[in-house]
Amino acid sequence: MTADFEARLNAGAAEVEHMLDALLGPEPLAGEIARPARLLDAMRYAALGGGKRLRPFLLVETARMCGVEGEAALRAAAALEMVHCYSLVHDDLPSMDDDDMRRGRPTLHRAQDEATAILAGDALLTLAFDVMADVATHHDAQVRAHLVLGLARAAGLGGMAGGQMLDLQAEGRYGEAGAGAMDANDVRRLQAMKTGALLAFAAEAGAMMAGADADDRASIVAYGKALGAAFQVADDILDVEASPDAMGKATGKDAGRGKATLVAALGLEEAKAERDRLALAAELALAGFGPEADVLREAARFVIARTS
Repeated sequence: MTADFEARLNAGAAEVEHMLDALLGPEPLAGEIARPARLLDAMRYAALGGGKRLRPFLLVETARMCGVEGEAALRAAAALEMVHCYSLVHDDLPSMDDDDMRRGRPTLHRAQDEATAILAGDALLTLAFDVMADVATHHDAQVRAHLVLGLARAAGLGGMAGGQMLDLQAEGRYGEAGAGAMDANDVRRLQAMKTGALLAFAAEAGAMMAGADADDRASIVAYGKALGAAFQVADDILDVEASPDAMGKATGKDAGRGKATLVAALGLEEAKAERDRLALAAELALAGFGPEADVLREAARFVIARTS
């Protein structure tokens, strides 16, 4: 990761943090009755103060590449990050992955309690759609409708939530044969849903906001899908190779739980080769763009070079 890219990534994270802080303020919006302090504090704990903010970064940078920047793109990016943060809160619950640490501090259900964590996740998810549907996010109602629909498809039954269900089934929780019965293509589909769908939407949403033409949008979607797949394979590899201190959470848990990963399906070295092929495919998908896409190209390299 070059110093310029690192500075841009950090600056983008700070901008998103500022927007999230504003959106998670104590004053009720029109149509809201009150914002209970305990629930709001839990939402802020989950959403503020940590993470690389890669998904909102991709949305903002894709929108910028296509000619749109400013508060509207940051609002859409913050909405997307709320969905990601809700998913982490729920994934950490005892009934899911049962994790005690996230980003170097106690998970929300450990810091508070399970009921509060569930409600905080629910509230972050619904607030995300509130923000995305607001006229302040885009002046064109049709664009807002497409953003809401795209986010719903990426996060729901056929995307992230469905992928999480497949992941639980792969652990053998429901009497199925488990991860051992899954081939590499089964794992790729699971990961495309659980992780890739939201990352792919991040890139596509920026193009939506800018009104990119069909060819440019198709290239950006291909970039997002390849990058999302590379990100998850890199995550599987980090679970094997990285330290808990570097990751800010426990590592080495995938194998113990019988998780469906490409490391398990292909072996470590072939998984690394697939990770690198996918990152290259993401870069090649942007061949029709000029220097304005350099930040996105470097994001693909960052995904496979990261250590946490």
